[in-house]
Order: sequence, then C-alpha cells, then structure tokens
Amino acid sequence: MTMNDSDVRGILHRATDDLVSPPGLLAEVRRGGRRRVVRRRTVLAAVCAAVVAVPVAGVLDLPGGTGEAPVASPLLDQPTRGDLATDEGYLRQVLQAWQRRIKEVGDQTRGEPHVVWAGGTPAGPAAYVAHPTAHGTTVGFVEYTAGGPRVRTLTQATGTGTDGLEPAALLGPQRDVLLVLDFGQPVELSPQLLYKPDGKVERTFEPVVFRDGAAVLSVPPQRTKLTVALSRTPIDRQNMIHIDGTREILFPDDKDRPAPPVLRHTLPGAEGTWGTDPAVQQVGTPTEALAEYIDPVGSHTHNGSPRLVVYGATPDGRRLLVETLQYDDDPSRVIALLARKYLPFEAVASTTTDWSAPLPVRLRLPDDQGVLVAAEGSALSYRVGDGQWQDAGRDAALLPATATDVRVTDSNGTTTTVSVAS
Repeated sequence: MTMNDSDVRGILHRATDDLVSPPGLLAEVRRGGRRRVVRRRTVLAAVCAAVVAVPVAGVLDLPGGTGEAPVASPLLDQPTRGDLATDEGYLRQVLQAWQRRIKEVGDQTRGEPHVVWAGGTPAGPAAYVAHPTAHGTTVGFVEYTAGGPRVRTLTQATGTGTDGLEPAALLGPQRDVLLVLDFGQPVELSPQLLYKPDGKVERTFEPVVFRDGAAVLSVPPQRTKLTVALSRTPIDRQNMIHIDGTREILFPDDKDRPAPPVLRHTLPGAEGTWGTDPAVQQVGTPTEALAEYIDPVGSHTHNGSPRLVVYGATPDGRRLLVETLQYDDDPSRVIALLARKYLPFEAVASTTTDWSAPLPVRLRLPDDQGVLVAAEGSALSYRVGDGQWQDAGRDAALLPATATDVRVTDSNGTTTTVSVAS
C-alpha cells in the first residue's frame, strides 16, 4: 500500500492481492477521501442482497420520467436515529448546510434529503445525510465547525443497499473521534498497527458496540497516518471498511507522493534455477507468502524509501526472492522468501533496513544458505575471517554463510567495512 497505481499493485501484488496490497488499493484510498465533488460507486443489487443485513422497508419510486430504475434505500426509509434525532434546530442547520453543498456541486436530486443519524460526539454534534438523486443516493457526513455544520465528502452509490459506502468518519481537530454508523453488520475495530519482533503485523480487534444507530469511539490521533482499521467479519481485505477523510491524512494538501524507486536485481546463477530471468518477468510473490507481514485491513502510504527486489538461488538449489514492505513512516522491512522447485515460496527471514547506511541490507538466511547484502550503486566484496577479499559484484549479493566482513565502495570511492558475522 503516493503510491501511484503501479506501486500499489506491486506492493499489494507481493503482499495481499494494496507496500504488497490488494489491486486497486490506491483507488480505494483515493475514493475514500479525495476532494472530488461526488464519488460514484456502483453497488450491485445482487451483492447487496447477499451481504447487507439492513432491512429494506420499501422501494422509493421517484418520479421524473428519466427511465432510471426505482431506487430502494434503507437509508431513506428509516427514521432518524441518534440522541439529536428530535433536535429540530440542529437538524435544520444540518439540512441547510447539506442543501448549500448539493447546490455547489450541482447534483441532480430527486426528492428531499433525509438525516439518517444525528448525535453528539466529543468532537461536537455530527450527522449523516442521504439524498435521492437521478442515479442513486448521495450520502455524506456532516461535522461540527466553529462556523456551523460542514458537509464532508459526498459519496454516490447506485443500487439498493449500503454495501460499498463509507459508514465511518474521523472527527475533531486531532481526528481522534471515530464515528461508525450501524448498517446492520457486525464490525470490528483495531485501534493501532503493531509489529512483532520478526516484523510480522500484529493487530488486535474488538467488536464495535452500536447504540441507537451508531458507535462513537475514542481512538489515538490520526493526524499524520492511519493506525486505526475497521472491518466487517470475517476480517480481511474484502471486508475492509473505508473511513471518510483518509486522503486528507495520507495525502496532505491533496498531493500525491512520488512512487518509491524500485531496485530490482538478478544475482548470478539465478536464471538456471528460475528457468528465466525473473527480473525481466518482474515475478511477484503469491499473496500467502507475505500474508503475515501485510496489514490485512489498514490504509497506508509510504515514506519514499526504495523498494528492493532481488532474485537469486541458494547453494542447495532453492529459488530466492527478496521483497520490501514499508508503511507510512515505519522502517522498511526486507523479507527473504525461498521455494523449492514446483513448491510455493515461504518467508524465512526478515530485517529492517537503514537506507542511509553504507550497507543498508544484510540478512542471514537459515540453513547456512548465505548472507544477503545490498547497497545500491556500490561495489561489494567479502572475506572470511582474516582471509583475502573476494569480489561480490555490485548492488546486491548472496555471500557464503561463512562470510564475516563486507567491504562497500560507493560511487564516490568511499570504502567502508561492515561486519556480517552474526
């Protein structure tokens, strides 16, 4: 998981399906918060009927003679919920703000807006509004500001249910209040992303408890990155719940981040084991191999660190693939994967990198299969104990397991000796 589309596909291709992420993660993140006037998502009726548990009280058949199919929406049919549902003064302010926003974007409405939920939060009163349009239902959160209610991102869903909508929003100056609407489906929350000592992702989830149509939750501030994650059950990428306003956090000032440079290398002897040059084929990693290193439901960007990909072969004849994962401002993690002929890859070792160091990557493989080292643009050599220095090529190398020291000579001619004995 900015990232331009190819970056995300690459990472997610290496990681889940998406840094490795599901195809289309970038589009999902952008859909979740880009300052476009109205975002349109197609919500298939068949899918909604299968997964949306909210009952549909009736079909809203709107006149207009446009030939559009009747719109059925539980958001329009249910009474307003929340502890401000009967506060006529507040509801009037919300609808006035909503109508101004709809007029600004020029949305073609077909009927009156409906406040789905209105309630108090630690960040001030908030609401969620649905409005029938010519092509479906436009929805959006309304948050508190000193100048009165403000409509956030507008989303338009075409179809008959709530699947595909963003039923959650971060509120408050510190974005530390999470409002989650009750769309009739079990939801679980993970407040932060942690890592185990070996770099594998560690998230804990707890059920979201709804009351009167929504849940108002306190979460760590989400000003510079997203640590919180929401998912329907079972927890997986397909059930991830997008949170309104994510783009404002991931892409400040609405600016995309340049894609991180890709450093792709094929080590000597790899082609014989792989049967081809894997770098030319840009071979990726099956999802399962990196699954434990991938955030299953979070949204992330990157800090611009290089993405290292290395293809090689171990002394015992296994294919070697090295991949890099990096989330937000967290350290880059380089992961080594091995696979015997006709068998899938398995992650066998990982390490964090320091791209400012003379030798950013040094990773010892199990079973005495060697030490993977990498320093882009540098000449590499190694020795065993006090023995003679042996040439190891440039950029990346798989050294013998007995290697104790690496000599790195960068493009400026500066030479540094680094121990790899352990």
